[in-house]
Amino acid sequence: MHVLVVYCHPVETSFHAALHKEVVANLLAAGHTVDDCDLYAEGFNPVLSREERLGYHEVPSNQLPLAAHVDRLRQAEAIVFCFPTWCFGLPAMLKGYFDRLFMPGVAFDLSDPANVKPMLTHIKRISAVVTYGRPRWVAWYMGDPPRKMITRYMLRLTGSAARVDFHAYYHMNVATEPRLKRFLQRVGQAMARFA
Repeated sequence: MHVLVVYCHPVETSFHAALHKEVVANLLAAGHTVDDCDLYAEGFNPVLSREERLGYHEVPSNQLPLAAHVDRLRQAEAIVFCFPTWCFGLPAMLKGYFDRLFMPGVAFDLSDPANVKPMLTHIKRISAVVTYGRPRWVAWYMGDPPRKMITRYMLRLTGSAARVDFHAYYHMNVATEPRLKRFLQRVGQAMARFA
């Protein structure tokens, strides 16, 4: 399977950097091809400009500013998102990736606004590896936008055809080395079984 890994963290020595390496290594070891999209390393611009917003509904010219990323998304059979939760949401860089890339003609067909059709039906698997600073109940209380973005929004864009899993580590603020190691192993095992 051709897997697009979308990684979003600015610090190369972070626990999330270790999770990212574990994800990629185990996907490759399992025989998948991986397109490793490190948004920070690639210098992705998350800002939806005035010009892009004005041309947002103009298919296919709306895709020109992100043609390479559109192509990468269209080639993917699966997506693995790897990111921390900041302020109970996606990091701004990743939110900008969604805002700019998941547009009409790419993620959905808006030609009939009363009947929006999903266009990521080629995506058969979606996974996410996400860390939270606070405990699960606090994320739940805040509505857990990252979980909904992956398990609901992304699923809808595939026509509800993709299989989705969400690997979350809660309460990083009080993390211990043994717990972090166990989570890292669990993520590695999940990616080794990814299908």
